[in-house]
Amino acid sequence: MTRRFALLIPVAACLRADSEKDVRNLIASVADALSAGKVVAFLEAFDKSMRGLDTLRFNVEGLLSQADIGCSIEITGNEGDDSVRAVTLDWILTFEKKDQVPGTTRRQKTVHCRVKKMGKHWRIVSFEPLDLFASPW
Repeated sequence: MTRRFALLIPVAACLRADSEKDVRNLIASVADALSAGKVVAFLEAFDKSMRGLDTLRFNVEGLLSQADIGCSIEITGNEGDDSVRAVTLDWILTFEKKDQVPGTTRRQKTVHCRVKKMGKHWRIVSFEPLDLFASPW
């Protein structure tokens, strides 16, 4: 029995590494979609039953109607297993208002989210703070 367990340790480490990579890819897709102004693609990363999803959608749609957005995300924490992970992000947004003299507004916040594997896909099931995407104007 001990021998079998010892053989499973490398397999578990590989699964965890894949889960970390999958979550990094999910976060990168969120940043890419937001920077490209693709609301639908952005929202696909979130669980449809997530608390605050309507607020998130409203804020992102409003923000994208007013400004072009640049997005930079550094993952500072990614812990959990191959079904649920807690992720901490250093998220930097830059806004360039569409209808005024060129100028950039910058916002940086620490974001805490939980991601969960649902079928074959990872989804964000909680996201704080939701006001990250509130309009600065």
